[in-house]
Amino acid sequence: MQMISGKSAGAVRAVGLAFALLLSTTSLAQERRFSADDLPKIVRIGDPQLSPDGKAVLSVLARANLKENRWEGELTLINVATKAQNVLSRRMGVGSARWSPDGRSIAFLAQDAGGRAQVHVLSMDGGDARQLTNGKTPVTQFAWAPNGATLAFAAADEEPEKTGDARFEDGFEVGNHSFLDRAARKPIHIWTVDVATSATKRLTSGSRSLPLGLPPTGAPSQLNWTRDGASLIFVQAETPATGDADTSRLMRVDVATGNVQPLLPTPTSVRVPALSPDGRSLAFGMARDGVPAHQARVMIAPATGGSPRDAAPDLDVAVELVGWLPDSQTVVLSGSDGTSNGLWLARDGKATKLDLGGLNPASADIGSNGAIAFTASTATRPAELFMLPAPNPQLGGQPPAQLTSLQTVTDGVTLGRQETLTWKSDGYTADGVITYPPDYKPGEKRPLVLYIHGGPVSASLQTFTTSSQILAAQGWIVLEPNYRGSNNRGYKFQQSIIRDATAGPGRDIMAGVAELKRRGLIDDKRMAVSGWSYGGMMTSWLIGAYPQAWKAAVAGAPVTDVLDQYTTADSNRGRAAQYGPSPFVGDNMASYSRQSPIFQAWKARAPTLIMSDVGDWRVTIPQAYKLYRALSDNKVPVKFVAYPVPGHSPADPIRARDVWRRWVDWLKPRLASAP
Repeated sequence: MQMISGKSAGAVRAVGLAFALLLSTTSLAQERRFSADDLPKIVRIGDPQLSPDGKAVLSVLARANLKENRWEGELTLINVATKAQNVLSRRMGVGSARWSPDGRSIAFLAQDAGGRAQVHVLSMDGGDARQLTNGKTPVTQFAWAPNGATLAFAAADEEPEKTGDARFEDGFEVGNHSFLDRAARKPIHIWTVDVATSATKRLTSGSRSLPLGLPPTGAPSQLNWTRDGASLIFVQAETPATGDADTSRLMRVDVATGNVQPLLPTPTSVRVPALSPDGRSLAFGMARDGVPAHQARVMIAPATGGSPRDAAPDLDVAVELVGWLPDSQTVVLSGSDGTSNGLWLARDGKATKLDLGGLNPASADIGSNGAIAFTASTATRPAELFMLPAPNPQLGGQPPAQLTSLQTVTDGVTLGRQETLTWKSDGYTADGVITYPPDYKPGEKRPLVLYIHGGPVSASLQTFTTSSQILAAQGWIVLEPNYRGSNNRGYKFQQSIIRDATAGPGRDIMAGVAELKRRGLIDDKRMAVSGWSYGGMMTSWLIGAYPQAWKAAVAGAPVTDVLDQYTTADSNRGRAAQYGPSPFVGDNMASYSRQSPIFQAWKARAPTLIMSDVGDWRVTIPQAYKLYRALSDNKVPVKFVAYPVPGHSPADPIRARDVWRRWVDWLKPRLASAP
């Protein structure tokens, strides 16, 4: 064997080292992690609708068009047996598809030439969809009559045409509008339209209005035809002002005469009523005890009138109504239970949770045969469409079947593992979700990033979450805490945030951080806090209340002054249910100040990125300006990025991606190394 000289051996070692480094670099390059650039690749799927025969599901599948910077929807028919997909329409703004009672036609909303949502009808026998309504204001919702010959729809009244000097006489009474409104909102009223002739008939009029829910709030009303087609049941508020949504009542309108009468003496903030299949009972949502800030409940009452009862009085979960099973005795409820979503069957006051095999359900529809079509995500995959065969109240039946495989965005991506963490705080048991970096090894201490959910009536779940995966991909442990006020741990936990909007939740969050420290998971010299909306509020609070804890912060759409929330946001005076009575009565202003992060922002030291939409009606942007000025004046490194768009957060794919690019870029250098 030929001997190798020392010089040659050194060269060989150098080559070997270079080769090893090359392999290591190649391995890292091959390991792809989830990033902000993956967000536009997710297919949006929602609002499934089962056909009357149960053989197909309608859904709108939306994909990002980056060239036009918009989400483009396709009205898609999915065959339950074969899972084959057939695109029925690609019109702009397509959504809210609904089957006719006989299943031979589909009605849906899509934009007209002026960009207004109008009802379109498509025959399943073939041909193109035709526009059915032609109003000058957008249609907000619609419903088929039982005979399939008529549709009821809701739309705001038109602005009267003005000439001469009247064109400039545009002062309006503010009332309980958002400060972003530039004119008084017109009442939303109900009309009917003949499917064959497009002839319309007005049913309601006057100053009262169907309540308006601005995104991300869903529609608080729903049109319900009685089984004989003689009446419609709906929700009506005193005015169309967003701040008057808590004046809503259940009403009935006679289709022949237009006569409107209260249906039930129900409390305020009634929402989304649904008649049972036999037409004898009415289910609807409301807050517990009629207090808007309390736990969401589903009530059932006789359709002809009478006292409502709780559908599941012993179920200590904030629940929303999915719909009725065909027996007209059982309602399906949805809600968050711990760190997962669930579905329950409620009958005779008893609730039974369905076994969904670890799926986290979102939107759902119940077929005439009792089957449930629903969207759901898993720990490693964004939402897909599933079908649950007709469930039995005693939990009989088959497991859900997956109907779509749309989400390729996570294929070949190394994701962070998740687990649920629980801890004690002020006598409560709080919880949250940990997402580990993809390469995390037991015993390591990693930087911590808090991602705090909004709401506060919401919950972080152990499922695929883009925010936690984007952050964990950077090598950080992510904690998504469910603080008091979250709706996943029962009535007392949710209610305990009332008049304690920040300090109490702040202690819950810091107790979760302490538990991570106790377990030896995090480097407590490299911690960041972040969140959007109420999460931005808690971020703003925590950097002032615990100034030495944080290396960096990101506050998106932050509530910094609850007085502004009460006076200028879309819900305005409705916030009194959460923060306390009017700040302008007695000495209540002191309570509002005590709960507002802005009054201790002077103590903050963490470099902070602030982001907000200029047209945010939910958390008005002056609150972000206040935080920016407070930090800047106190020589704290701060950057304020405003997006020139309406809404509570950027809805288009490019700006939404930009938010998360900035989020990561702000935190990365500040969490790079310990001081």
